[in-house]
Amino acid sequence: MLFNRFRERRQREQAASDLYLSAVEQARRPVYYTAFGVPDTLEGRYDMIILHVWMVMRRLTRAGAEPVARALVELMFTDMDRNLREMGVTDLRVGKRVLNMAEAFYGRAGAYDRALEAEEAGALTAALERNVFQSGKSGEGDPAALARHVLAQLAFLETQDGDAMTQGKVAFQDPEGTL
Repeated sequence: MLFNRFRERRQREQAASDLYLSAVEQARRPVYYTAFGVPDTLEGRYDMIILHVWMVMRRLTRAGAEPVARALVELMFTDMDRNLREMGVTDLRVGKRVLNMAEAFYGRAGAYDRALEAEEAGALTAALERNVFQSGKSGEGDPAALARHVLAQLAFLETQDGDAMTQGKVAFQDPEGTL
């Protein structure tokens, strides 16, 4: 019984790690920063990681895999903590920065969820414009194209087996196919 809990926890953490690596790899695709016009900054890249982790988390939750979704988010913040330390942020400031990043994640995730629930054509576009394109120069990004891509990506994720996702297997669509 006790060993089963440890094994389940280890499997959940491995699945979260695989999902996180896939989300980060997808978020780093150059097309987001060129064709979609997402600002190629630390903030822009973090926003793309948030967006992809949110999409995976949403699918996991819909599949009834909340423990894996929680492990995914926890892993993301552990990775952010590690990255901040590698960038030279002092120990005293790391906690505050990670807290700010957590607030950003949950704020954006809530905004994206509300936009989808609103079922208004421009709601997701407006949420992405406010959050992802905030650090860019006005008019350079294409939030409407990114919104179309996110909707297509969410639909694609829904076609994937929820059980496979709980084991860490996820595939993303090629973003160039939704331009």
